[in-house]
Amino acid sequence: MQAPPPPPDATGHVRLPPGGPVAFPAAPPAHAVPDPTTTTLAVLLIGPAGAGKTSVAKHWAEHRRVPTAHISLDDVREWVRSGFADPQSGWNDNSEAQYRLARRTCGFAARNFLANGISCILDDAVFPDRPVVGLGGWKRHVGPGLLPVVLLPGLDVVLERNAERTGNRRLTDEEVARIHGRMAGWYGSGLPIIDNSQLDVPTTAHLLDEVLARAIASPPTW
Repeated sequence: MQAPPPPPDATGHVRLPPGGPVAFPAAPPAHAVPDPTTTTLAVLLIGPAGAGKTSVAKHWAEHRRVPTAHISLDDVREWVRSGFADPQSGWNDNSEAQYRLARRTCGFAARNFLANGISCILDDAVFPDRPVVGLGGWKRHVGPGLLPVVLLPGLDVVLERNAERTGNRRLTDEEVARIHGRMAGWYGSGLPIIDNSQLDVPTTAHLLDEVLARAIASPPTW
């Protein structure tokens, strides 16, 4: 007697496409204006502490016309509760390892979101003088289609914004100034830079769309 067919799967399990390296978004037809608000994108928002990366990334993700996720490296680093290696207590092997692990986790999440039709914006304080660890690491973990944009307001602005922070997100003025000075190395790098010193969050997010439209039409070399 033939065995009865297996019962249908009633567990609600949905098979998802596996995440792979993110490629460049498809170029628009000739003479067409790219619309970053309806294109599936992977964006890396770079900037010093106090630049407004998290606020801009959240607003940009929340107001897009296609599904979009915001992935914050700092949030993922702080998933480690017991044994968190706080860089403010000194950069060492543990803080370096946790940073690299968090970045790899962010990259894994981004690839999977993109593979399933959900755009991503990641934010991180990537330094231009550490290309292998910084941009190179993000390219390895996410893919060559990642679009980096630098958010770099003036030092007085980042100092003021940092002063409003609490907990381990707040840095000393000296550390903020040091980070901001290193970030100035992005000028001349070829990456798009937004100075949002006099811009509110919605205006900065709108400007980000304009920058991304140009990046889709002519991807930056990095």
